[in-house]
Order: sequence, then structure tokens, then C-alpha cells
Amino acid sequence: MGNLRLAFMGTPEFSCSVLKELIDSPHDVVCVYSQPPKRAGRGKNLRPTPVHQMAEAAGIEVRTPKSLKAEDIQADFAALDLDVAVVVAYGLLLPKPILDAPKYGCLNLHASLLPRWRGAAPIQRSIMAGDTETGVGIIQMAQGLDTGDVLATTKVSITEQATAGSLHDRLAEIGAPLMVDTLGKLETGTLTPQIQPEEGITYASKIDKGEAVIDWSKPAIELSHHIRGLSPFPGAYFEHEGTRIKVLNVDLAEGSGSAGEILDDELTVACGTGALKLTLLQRAGKSPMTSKVFVNGYKIPKGEVLTG
Repeated sequence: MGNLRLAFMGTPEFSCSVLKELIDSPHDVVCVYSQPPKRAGRGKNLRPTPVHQMAEAAGIEVRTPKSLKAEDIQADFAALDLDVAVVVAYGLLLPKPILDAPKYGCLNLHASLLPRWRGAAPIQRSIMAGDTETGVGIIQMAQGLDTGDVLATTKVSITEQATAGSLHDRLAEIGAPLMVDTLGKLETGTLTPQIQPEEGITYASKIDKGEAVIDWSKPAIELSHHIRGLSPFPGAYFEHEGTRIKVLNVDLAEGSGSAGEILDDELTVACGTGALKLTLLQRAGKSPMTSKVFVNGYKIPKGEVLTG
């Protein structure tokens, strides 16, 4: 017992904590699937994904098909003779022959409490919506978007200072041991699958770049959620005299004025209702900096009214 033969399917940094935990576990990771390398950096050289790099460093075979629909790709997957496939933010749809090939099917770690926030951007959307709780869930994958039975969950609170970046790291941290624990229970037959309820289904659509522009006419609390949900990427922003300035964190503040009005020398901004103090900012080509450091090098006078 405790030595399942598995494949891992994942792509971004979020997936790496689970892959590392699996590599360090008694289970046997025989193959890793990841998105194909993309050109990046000044030289536009092909850069393998974070999962690809980790697997390669561990001496595990890596496969990077652009699609899993071809019969030869599916046959190669079936030939691995897997007990289970673990899927974490892979980025490709899994056709039925892939889902059915392993003995125990495919398990997916999803960064929300399903059925809330099915889809591509659950971490960002949970903060942007003002949710106070989220978590990770492991589902038995089925055809359909995050529709399978839930095998295990762990819940966490979303604090008023949480950003998409900090919540991402927290969920990756708790997701890794949960997956290993779930695999152990899967092998011993001690899991109790829960069918997802029909009530409470929401969809976490991919973040559109147009959403990043800050609309100061909205209430401060709504903008706080919006800004933190888009931090650090893509980063909510406003334009000032031709300079794009990202706002990466804020505090709710006292004060009122015209929407977008700078109320003091510490970058407190009036919103549609209430106000926000901008606490972490980033100019194009610069590193993120606190408001105290930012105002030393870039002045936005009190009384000026910001636009999007």
C-alpha cells in the first residue's frame, strides 16, 4: 500500500507545491504532463513551465502535447498503466479516454469550495466578490467544467488584507498535503464522494485586461476587493499624466470628496462612497513600493482628481 503509480498534469507555479509533495511521498510519479514551453524574456527563448522545470530536475519524463484529443496521444497516456492521474491547473481539457484510462480515474485540485467558482480564476474572483471564506477541493474529474464529485476539502478565511497573490500561496500550501492524504484514502477505499449541489454554482471567468482599470466612482469596499483580487497580476491601475500606476494593496480610510480626489499627502483617495488609502503601488518598469516611498519620488498633489 501507499505506492500508487501516477501521472501529474499541471503547468504554473500553483501546481508545483503538489508535485513536490508527490515526489517526496511514497507514490511513484512516472510521468508529468505540462503545457508546451513558450517564448519569453528579451531573447524570446523557449521557456519550460514551472512544473516542467521541477519535473525535469527530478528526472521525471515530461510530455508537452498541445492537445490530448489525438488517438496516439491518448494511447501513449493509456500505456503508462496508471493507478491515478493528479491534475492541478493543467490548462488543457481532458477527453473521456484520458479521464477513463487510470484505474482510479483523474483527481483535480481546485482552488475554491465547489460548486462556487468553477472555472479559470477562482482565487481572484473569490476576493473580488468580497467572499470571506474559500478553500481547496479535490474532485473526481468528470466531463464538464469542475463538475465532478468532491472527495475532500479544506477551508480558509479570506482576510481584509488578502491579495490574490497571498491567497494563492496559502491555498497551494494546504492543497499539497490534502492531495497526498486523499490519495491514501482513495487506495484504501475510505473516501466518501459528495455530489456537488445544484444550488450555489458560480463561474470564475478568466480575468479580462479591461477589468484592471480602476473606476473611482464605485464604493471603497468594492474597490478594495477589486484591487486586492487583481494583485499582483494583472494589477488594477489608473493613469496619471501618461503614466500607468498599479495599485497592489489598499486600506479602507475615512474621508469624502469627488470620486478619485486625492484627499491628503498620503494618497488617500475618495471613492463613490468612502475612501481608500493606497498602501502599495507600482509604476511601469519599477518595483512595487509603499505609498510612503512612492510619494517621495512621484507627486500627486492633494485636490487632484484621478481618472481611470
